[in-house]
Amino acid sequence: QVQLMESGGGLVQAGGSLRLSCAASGRRFSSNNVDWYRQAPGKQRELVASITNDFNTDYVDSVKGRFTISRDNAKNTVYLQMNSLKPEDTAVYYCHAYVIVNVEGARVDYWGQGTQVTVSS
Repeated sequence: QVQLMESGGGLVQAGGSLRLSCAASGRRFSSNNVDWYRQAPGKQRELVASITNDFNTDYVDSVKGRFTISRDNAKNTVYLQMNSLKPEDTAVYYCHAYVIVNVEGARVDYWGQGTQVTVSS
């Protein structure tokens, strides 16, 4: 069974840092893109950062220069280093990956259970 397991969330003061981890089990994701999403109360889930299988990265404008996504394929783990945190970064952060399962492009999406990040002012 494929699982994505996030960890590293917590309570931090504004300006502080946290490092989130997303560990995959049941399947290797070294050839897949992996994303971090977040969802704040009353808001839609938002794509925060992505990393491709060849280590290209992309970020939503609001976190550029503050967040860094990386991956360690040997550990089957993706990280999100979050620096200079702001109260508006408060949300549940989710790890996501998908796998194409046939030639027609059908896919299976995998989500972690989420980890809470709370930034106090």
